[in-house]
Amino acid sequence: MKITISGASGLIGGKLAARLRERGDEVTVLSRSASTTSSTWQWDPLAGPAPVAALAGRDAVVHLAGEPLGRRLTDEVKERVRQSRVAGTRHLVESLRATPEADRPRVLVSSSGVSYYGPRGDEVITEQSPPGKSFLAEVSVAWEEEAARAAEFGVRVVRMRTGVVLDASGGTLKSLLATYRLGLGGPIAGGAFVVPWIHVDDIVGLYVKAVDDASWSGAYNGTAPEPVTQREFAKALGRALHRPAVLPMPGFALRTALGEMADMVTTGQRAVPHRAVEGGYRYAYPRLAEALASALR
Repeated sequence: MKITISGASGLIGGKLAARLRERGDEVTVLSRSASTTSSTWQWDPLAGPAPVAALAGRDAVVHLAGEPLGRRLTDEVKERVRQSRVAGTRHLVESLRATPEADRPRVLVSSSGVSYYGPRGDEVITEQSPPGKSFLAEVSVAWEEEAARAAEFGVRVVRMRTGVVLDASGGTLKSLLATYRLGLGGPIAGGAFVVPWIHVDDIVGLYVKAVDDASWSGAYNGTAPEPVTQREFAKALGRALHRPAVLPMPGFALRTALGEMADMVTTGQRAVPHRAVEGGYRYAYPRLAEALASALR
């Protein structure tokens, strides 16, 4: 297959591109940085539509580009987060619309997040659950609406609501490792909130399945089948590193560091991948202990 990826330099995008190339696919990358390689096209998602030449003749597009999270959400950062997801996706869909029908990709797999659901306590969340009202929930709703417009001109659209991706080379797990290796890890804000985790190999596998399987369409929770509380996650990570994990981090300390983002981090969602399991995806790492052992190797 011929596949175009935006956000290929990120945690998921780099591993997805590698897996696709390993199986013999031809991968084209959309990047903000200029490149002299024929497989990379320059595109700033905020500046305007993507180059049609980077989409024409491809079988699929995977859209992962977006402003990183995990920091204090100032008004300026919020606007960048919103625009990178909403306007960036709108511009990509405009390019798909402009691509001649005979050369247009058949499928768009667009990133989203479980933040779509907002804070939900211990409620079990499937893809049929309604959206939340938080800032990131509202951004995710608008983000997905822009992606869904590609269906108006015959493109199959999959929206992947990704959870906390486990990979020691980046993301949440990497940020925790130094603290836990010193034996200073433990429950955050009481540890009762739910972590909707997924091993990086499985989130990549879900994207590949979404590209390949013509029956997949609409929203999917990109999470493992067994979400856990943050307290359970802390204990499992401590065991995996052979370190204690009992020192609590109070919520006020996190709010001091992250502001509004702390409230989003410590609410969580018990999101389960009902449609992915129903759609035939088989998880390589359905349980947390095995997922952490693999991610830390």
